[in-house]
Amino acid sequence: MQNYESQNVSRMENEFVTRDERPVVNQELPQKSLKKVKKKGGKKSGNMLIQILNGNFLLKDFVINNLSFVFFVFLLLILLISKGYYCKDVTKKIVETQLEVDAKTTEYYDKKARLEFVTRREVLVKKLNPLGIYETTKPPKVIRIKKEEE
Repeated sequence: MQNYESQNVSRMENEFVTRDERPVVNQELPQKSLKKVKKKGGKKSGNMLIQILNGNFLLKDFVINNLSFVFFVFLLLILLISKGYYCKDVTKKIVETQLEVDAKTTEYYDKKARLEFVTRREVLVKKLNPLGIYETTKPPKVIRIKKEEE
């Protein structure tokens, strides 16, 4: 064993001696322990998914401590959904009202055109002749009254 101790000390730092006192250089960790570490990371994300599906994550301290915030977020989501339905309803009413306005506008122009057609000068003259009302042939005159000066 003294032969071994007399060797280079720097080499001794990276080696360890087994029972039969032979040095073993650069021994690696067993592969099983590395695989277990990798599987734990994979199981953690799968475990989290299972907790979410089961609802077990609701029992965690973080969720319980922030329960008021969770309710606030749900309230905002409900308001957002109701706003969507309200806007859809208002848009539908706007379209219906626009169609009604367009129909009334068309009806107005139609009645206005009929009124202009019925109240043409020639038609009125023909309808008023049996009543004894005739069209004048003389142009209208302006009557002016002079004020007397005092």
